[in-house]
Amino acid sequence: MTIPNTMLRNIFLITAVALSFSSCEKDFASIDSDVVNSDNTSNFGTDFLNFPVKAYNKKIEPFQTNRLPVNLLGFNNDPTFGNSTINFVGQMTPSAYDPEFGENVTLDSVVLTIPYFSRAIETDEDGNNTYLIDSIFGDTSIKLSVYKNNFFLRDFNPELEFDSAQRYFSNGTSSSSDVINASDLEGELLYENLEFLPSADEIRLTTVEVDENGDPVLDEEGNENTIVSTRQSPAIRAVLNNPNDTFWQGLIFDKEGQPELSNENNFTNYFRGLYLKAEATGVDGTMMLLNLASTNTNITLYYTSDIENTDDTGSDSETQTQSGQFVMNFSGNGVSLYDNNFITIPNGDTVNGDETIYLKGGEGSMAMIELFQGTVEDDDGNQVDAFDYFKRSFREENEDNTFTQKRLINEAYLEFFVNQNLINGEEPDRIYLFDPIRNTALIDYFLDQSASDTQINAKILHLEPLVRVDDEPNGKGVKYKVRITEHLNNIIVRDSSNTKLGLVVTTNVNTIENYSVKPENDDDGVLQLPAGAILSTRGTVLYGNNTNNEDKKVKLTVYYTEPDN
Repeated sequence: MTIPNTMLRNIFLITAVALSFSSCEKDFASIDSDVVNSDNTSNFGTDFLNFPVKAYNKKIEPFQTNRLPVNLLGFNNDPTFGNSTINFVGQMTPSAYDPEFGENVTLDSVVLTIPYFSRAIETDEDGNNTYLIDSIFGDTSIKLSVYKNNFFLRDFNPELEFDSAQRYFSNGTSSSSDVINASDLEGELLYENLEFLPSADEIRLTTVEVDENGDPVLDEEGNENTIVSTRQSPAIRAVLNNPNDTFWQGLIFDKEGQPELSNENNFTNYFRGLYLKAEATGVDGTMMLLNLASTNTNITLYYTSDIENTDDTGSDSETQTQSGQFVMNFSGNGVSLYDNNFITIPNGDTVNGDETIYLKGGEGSMAMIELFQGTVEDDDGNQVDAFDYFKRSFREENEDNTFTQKRLINEAYLEFFVNQNLINGEEPDRIYLFDPIRNTALIDYFLDQSASDTQINAKILHLEPLVRVDDEPNGKGVKYKVRITEHLNNIIVRDSSNTKLGLVVTTNVNTIENYSVKPENDDDGVLQLPAGAILSTRGTVLYGNNTNNEDKKVKLTVYYTEPDN
């Protein structure tokens, strides 16, 4: 059941009011009553205040891309920001070590399978499924190549303590001097498709139909009849080449019983995985979000071999041909490599804030948000510091270092308006506000119980999805609203710091795991980025605080309740 946004909003406000009365370390004195209800509302008045906010642009520096939960692959052209190519290099791990293949091994085929995110929406009477594929951005073909990788991906950083994991970054580096060279990535060419385009078609594998005696069933014309033996969801399914007809034989089958196939360390050093390379063939292209770490993503070597079967007496033996499979997947280390050709975004004005805010996923741009920056007019008509006025308006400090809460914050939110004069292309549904100093979401995120597996319906109380013209799914964006009620309550009630906040676009508000940013020293304290921002291909342009458009400049609005004396 879908709960209307208005109902969810009311629930949130009630929760916010109740939480505002929580006891805390500063020993707050309650005012009048712990709950505003129908019996005492006559003793309370409600009003709101607006406070100035400073917002400025910040370029997103290269970030860690190994061990991501999912990976992007392809070419994407954003009409507003420019284009980006994202490739992937990853280790392969076999499903079993020390395999026994049998005698006279003959390779049938080698197939790479990478499923798309998809769901079946219909099944016909023959069992054929119709699918919708998700997380595909763009609809024009690209060139897709698969190479044997010759670059060794380390699991541990030799420059640090023994158990320190190695980080690889989006610009192809692991440190200031260690760079992944393209020549090491492009070994033997195993697959090439000059016009690759994702398909939503079900994959159907067929086999020859046999009767009860094991003989092929023939159709009316005397041809062998085939039936569907396996159905698979939509995926990249690439039959890999066998260079010089001996590549896979020498790489895998000839190493039976040898150290190379005996354990993980030996195998990943011997066969260093695959490099998946995307290239533009036109203006737009296609970008795919893929779960490369899934066990359903694999290379399968299909082969036949001979085995000796001995009867029960042990006196007679017979040579039989058997079918086998050798399976490898991307469960080892893997790195996404970004190559961007973006517009130049002006350096952020850290003193006055910016007129225009550019948010772009990946190695794009984010915004730094500073609350209560500037002055406001107090009750006597004087210009005073905004943060001091906020604190004095909502609490009173006593001589014994305790506070008396003067007003209760019912709801507080930031509004960011889209500048449609500067945006062209698809707009992101969600943005994400976080604390870059503590590398965490705000408390409002964790208190928001509007959970959902789909990112468009998750955390909608704290992070409202983009409001579009006429509420049309593809309508032009109007504004984003971010509620920070409990964040401000923490400042008032718990005397928390008013730290800088980070604002990014996100492909999924549920994906908030953080990944390191390079360099590791930053004036704004941004040392990590949420995965949702790293994996987003979209961008938007917002009005900042330093704009002449008073109606659309970013501002903080605080609704409050206070007792009527």
